[in-house]
Amino acid sequence: MKKSLLAILIAVVLVLAGCVNTKSDVSDKANDKNDSKTAQSDVVIELLGMSTGEADMNIVRDQLIKNGFQVKLNIQPDYGSFTAQKDAGNYDLALSSWTTVTGNPDYAVRALFKTDGANSIMSDEQVDKLIDQASTETSDQFTETYKQLEQRLVLDKAYIAPLYNSFKAQGVNKEVLNVDTVRLAKSRAVAWEPIDFVDTSKRDTESLIMQQAIGTLTSLDPIKGNDGSINTLNTNMYVRLVNLTDDDVVVSDGSLSLNHAIADGNKDYYFLLRDDINFAAITDGKAVDSGERVGADDVVFSLNRAKDKDSVPDHRTYSLHESMQEIAVVTDLSELEVKQSGSDVTVKEALENGLDAKITELVEDKTTADNAAGKYQVVKITTVNPFPQVLNYLAHQSAGIVSKKQVESINTYDVATFDVNKDIPYGDQNTVTEGEKYNNTLYASGPYILSHKNDYEAVFLKNPAYMPGTENEAKIANVTVRFIQDADSALSALRNGEIHIFNGVPETKYDLVENDSKLFLQKSDSNAVTYLLFNTKNREVSNSEDLRKAVLYSINQDEILNYYQGNKKKAVSTVSPLVNTGNELVSDSAKVQEFLDAYQANK
Repeated sequence: MKKSLLAILIAVVLVLAGCVNTKSDVSDKANDKNDSKTAQSDVVIELLGMSTGEADMNIVRDQLIKNGFQVKLNIQPDYGSFTAQKDAGNYDLALSSWTTVTGNPDYAVRALFKTDGANSIMSDEQVDKLIDQASTETSDQFTETYKQLEQRLVLDKAYIAPLYNSFKAQGVNKEVLNVDTVRLAKSRAVAWEPIDFVDTSKRDTESLIMQQAIGTLTSLDPIKGNDGSINTLNTNMYVRLVNLTDDDVVVSDGSLSLNHAIADGNKDYYFLLRDDINFAAITDGKAVDSGERVGADDVVFSLNRAKDKDSVPDHRTYSLHESMQEIAVVTDLSELEVKQSGSDVTVKEALENGLDAKITELVEDKTTADNAAGKYQVVKITTVNPFPQVLNYLAHQSAGIVSKKQVESINTYDVATFDVNKDIPYGDQNTVTEGEKYNNTLYASGPYILSHKNDYEAVFLKNPAYMPGTENEAKIANVTVRFIQDADSALSALRNGEIHIFNGVPETKYDLVENDSKLFLQKSDSNAVTYLLFNTKNREVSNSEDLRKAVLYSINQDEILNYYQGNKKKAVSTVSPLVNTGNELVSDSAKVQEFLDAYQANK
């Protein structure tokens, strides 16, 4: 009996062993299956991307092979090589991504998909028409328009194939910082002024230690850069007319405006300025009140130079502000009696909402403004066409308010003949870098001012004249930004207590933060979307809508989300994180075969 039982057990083990697939077995069987599948089709798709996106490229490759395509991967080591291959047209599909840093859908589509857009390779009159139409509409009107745009762009014409919408995450040292005071917004950079220590007695003696990857700063003049080296820094150095909430709603809270209003017709925008912000300067290594108020003349100067591509050499943000036609100071109180857009309330009543003192007088000279006495400054912006989303661009760091007096005193060069070897413009990082050239001439209108930097870190000091005594006054006196390029090194620095916040924790490292008792992982939605861009010239996919749709319906977003363990969200276009259109891309092998057959029949 024992012998029989032993024989049975051995037999069972042998049978089970024969059912186990080794890694190579699985790979070989998958390859055999794929080979047989692709043998049925001569359609080859070349997929271009960078090594950092190799996981996504492998998923897309497998999904395309499963649906009858042959796939050639073109993996480049860096962005420069990727761009060179893309410019040369060596691809059918390019793995692409876009983050809408202004929080508005126009930014999510105009440069990417409009004919002659800064980053566009396509031309479709209907797409152009819908983009322009949506730009004239307010947020309660444009949902249907963006739904039609998305339908045309993706589902009808298959100009792109969406993959996913990413989350945004940062790790916080909860033993040092009060987590409730640390914001994580979809679009705007991290706001420093509300952040506070757990031990509030350390506000004036200890530094808040942040991190960013890039240590070479494009420029501390807000209009001269729009990149990871200065976005957060300039956001915290210069106040703007409006701000974005963490969910991308435009508000006056914490901005230079007490209130703002849109006049009927959506072309005129009014901003009621506060009178409790002065520019900060650096004197003998300390942040001091310059004595100069931030006022309407500075706003007019700042925004006129923001929209003028010739106002400074190498102007990198003018295209964000080209919608503005005129910026002016309003001195006639009767002008505010016009109706607010979509309301029977006047602009004056809207601007007065919540004020302690009603508007009794409008003044041109900022030094005579006295909000408590009802004497205010109002700035009016008129756009070329109706464009409510201009407010989102005004919340961007490039619309930061600089000192007219200070900038004009520094920028005495001729823009047309600017010589980088001898002319030193306002905001040049060399003027704040420790060494022989150090000559800090910055005037900051925001809660902090950069004191000095080196290759290792940058040190910021609290503006003593930024909304003092209000909830918007900066809590911590000193902020240090460490330059740590590698994400793993930054995470290690966070875990070791060398930095207090790491903005940009990778999805694959969430568990390390969550399992560390000292840390707290903040995670929220973001406006970052990854998608496949079809080549529009000299390729089969350029000419065949059927072929593009066959690729489109091969994409299974559920499989992608499973790979990322739920740390991604579905998307249809770059608009998806911003407008709930109700559209959805559903993979469908039957449609793939239908469109492939149609493509083959029309070759």
